[in-house]
Amino acid sequence: MALNQDTEQEFAPQNKKPPTEDEKRREKIVPGSLMKALMRPGGGDSRPSDGDQVIYHCTVRTLDGVVVESTRSENGGRGTPIRHVLGKSKMIVGLLEGIPTMLKGEVAMFKMKPQLHYGEDDCPVSVANNFPKDDELHFEIEMIDFFKAKVVSDDLGVVKKVTNEGQGWESPREPYEVKAWISAKTGDGKLILSHMEGEPHFFTLGKSEVPKGLEMGIGTMARGEKAVIYVTSQYLTQSPLIPAIEGFEEVHFEVELVHFIQVRDMLGDGRLIKRRIHDGKGDFPMDCPLHDSLLRVHYKGILLNEERRVFYDTRVDNNYQPLEFSSGEGLVPEGFEMCVRLMLPGEIALVTCPPDYAYDKFPRPASVPEGAHVQWEIELLGFEMPKDWTGLNFKSIMDDAEKIRLTGNRLFKEGKFELAKAKYEKVLREFNHVNPQDDDEGKEFVNTRNLLHLNVAACQLKLGACRKSIETCNKAKVNYVRVLFLIYIPDGTMKVLDANPAHVKALYRRGMAYMAAGDFEEARGDFKMMMKIDNSSEADATAALLKLKQKEQEVERKARKQFKGLFDKKPGEISVVGAEDRDHDTGENQNNFDKEDSDANNSDESHEAAADARRMGWFSLFWPTGGRLFSALGLQRCSIL
Repeated sequence: MALNQDTEQEFAPQNKKPPTEDEKRREKIVPGSLMKALMRPGGGDSRPSDGDQVIYHCTVRTLDGVVVESTRSENGGRGTPIRHVLGKSKMIVGLLEGIPTMLKGEVAMFKMKPQLHYGEDDCPVSVANNFPKDDELHFEIEMIDFFKAKVVSDDLGVVKKVTNEGQGWESPREPYEVKAWISAKTGDGKLILSHMEGEPHFFTLGKSEVPKGLEMGIGTMARGEKAVIYVTSQYLTQSPLIPAIEGFEEVHFEVELVHFIQVRDMLGDGRLIKRRIHDGKGDFPMDCPLHDSLLRVHYKGILLNEERRVFYDTRVDNNYQPLEFSSGEGLVPEGFEMCVRLMLPGEIALVTCPPDYAYDKFPRPASVPEGAHVQWEIELLGFEMPKDWTGLNFKSIMDDAEKIRLTGNRLFKEGKFELAKAKYEKVLREFNHVNPQDDDEGKEFVNTRNLLHLNVAACQLKLGACRKSIETCNKAKVNYVRVLFLIYIPDGTMKVLDANPAHVKALYRRGMAYMAAGDFEEARGDFKMMMKIDNSSEADATAALLKLKQKEQEVERKARKQFKGLFDKKPGEISVVGAEDRDHDTGENQNNFDKEDSDANNSDESHEAAADARRMGWFSLFWPTGGRLFSALGLQRCSIL
């Protein structure tokens, strides 16, 4: 017997869902409290369920036949049927239980005790004070229609019924341009608008050219879709489509979405706009060159001035040869590349671009004046995705990683730190799926990964992200120590540690980031640790400690000046301090202090860079002000490994 009880407990449901509020309310139904009489049978076999929108007329009578309220015009109502979404709308208990039993077209009478209609304790549906909610009542219900509904607004003010599915999954959104056939009726069926002939209605989303509720509903539709959008009064905003909206409780819009033009505000401030004028092939955005790729485009550049002069056309100025470039390498203006990444093959787009995303920060054609707004008409002919590492051997993977790293180094030297960082991070992400097969491969893999982390840290330092730079240096340091423990302990930990320069570089770069963040003690600890584990780094560490000391003295001097005289004033007097120092604060950027020169094609050249740094460090011993001068001129540069 005990065994059987254990078996029953084992197979009993362990995580039974707690009852919903509607299920708790249904527990109030007792025999005789809710009775149904069929007055007219309906058609079909299906009945409404949760998620369906039900449309029905309702007439409430006392037991002696007196009409209390009704939706029907012949009984004093407005003639507009009720719309509810089962499982979402607030309903009385009797209808919550009774409506799911009805067929389409059915008419039924429900006899309810007070606790099953508006006499329920804490009833979620309000009613007029003179309503006989303590009486037993008859509810005559005519089920007009029910269907699966798309709830567009949480308050059920906008609900959509799909009558014909569209194509694709993309839906229009602000500021897309839309063409649609539209007709509108009031809730009682009166036609108030019909735009179903001639040309489809054209409007731009987000410009209040149609009522807000209609715009919200169309924003859920696919190209070619047909739907009925039910909009209540709070979403019937005034617009050129329906100028007069007074007196409408709700409007039913029948819509066929003919076409929409993708218009994207790339920056969110209206300055860089991409407008698709010819559709491409494939699905957006899966078939777009989102990742770094080799792209082929034709384009025409136009100055946005009174003349609207064409300053370049690949079909004319390049003998009809398209422009080929690799994205992610800063080879075209930033606004140009941002928009091409969101194009489909075969698509033609019109791009309006401000100067700072066009040619003000990019080599400017001779015929383009400084500060010029431009427009590009771009056709994406095709693109080639980067090589997939799946199935490649370790050497091929590392060769490809080296090419990407060298591209990042070039971008770093050009001052394009964000692009350089993206290249390094791309390789690091791909490295998550690389598994070295022996100790030699493991050593090469870890060294390369650590160098990439340090290069990311250098970019972050240049971009002013000191804390992130510290975290990245910690990754390189921790990764190195972890592999050291797993592979090299038999040969002696300290010996291998001394022989590897990446660990020292991690300490150096982290120390520089600490110094930039104002964490001077942490920085001093890293610089001193450099000298302990690698004697050859003593000159570099000494120069860094000198710089740290100067930085501390500068901070202390500013603090003394800022609070000078603050406590010398008599009670009631106000001490104004620090104002005279503002013009003298050079705001020296810690990112300019990185003693090593730029990298060439391999990490060995970092030793030459260290020599340059030592020369600058000793020079600073004799002329500290000169060090700051060279730093301000950008002559002290951050190294890339």
